[in-house]
Amino acid sequence: MAWAITGSGHFLKESLELARRLPDVDLFLSRAGEEILSMYDIKLTDLRQQFRIFRDNTASSAPVGLFYHGEYHSVVLAPATSNTVAKCALGISDSLPTNIFAQAGKCRLPAIVFACDTEPEVATESPSEWVTLYPREVDLMHARTLATFSNVQVVGSPQALEHAIQAHLAQLALSPPAAG
Repeated sequence: MAWAITGSGHFLKESLELARRLPDVDLFLSRAGEEILSMYDIKLTDLRQQFRIFRDNTASSAPVGLFYHGEYHSVVLAPATSNTVAKCALGISDSLPTNIFAQAGKCRLPAIVFACDTEPEVATESPSEWVTLYPREVDLMHARTLATFSNVQVVGSPQALEHAIQAHLAQLALSPPAAG
């Protein structure tokens, strides 16, 4: 499974805990995703103990070539910023996460997107405290648009993310995540 992390801290820890419980997950980090990990005191060295990690440091997003060779059965973007969701909804692929999303679509692989902005009011954990945010209508619209794409499922909570992954793995007859 290819798992992209963007620049959102919205349930970042919970998303990574779910990824840790899955077999054979590779992490694809945007530059902002890499920054946000350090803001939440998550170290790349610790993640490298379990995951193969691809960083957004090539102009052509070279790691997307792995999709052409059947390395992945699906893509997860979790958590996905409103910026990433908008780019995916508009077909813009200018970062590693948006490129792997585009390549998943071109290779007809399913994608699950844990969008940060799916409700008019969102409680989220910042690096120092819980805050309430009010996504703009344009952010909600992009999430709704993305949900209309073929082979794409948009979810709005860690529980919905886990359920979507479990259902997808069951469809593939692979092991679901261990209970957390």
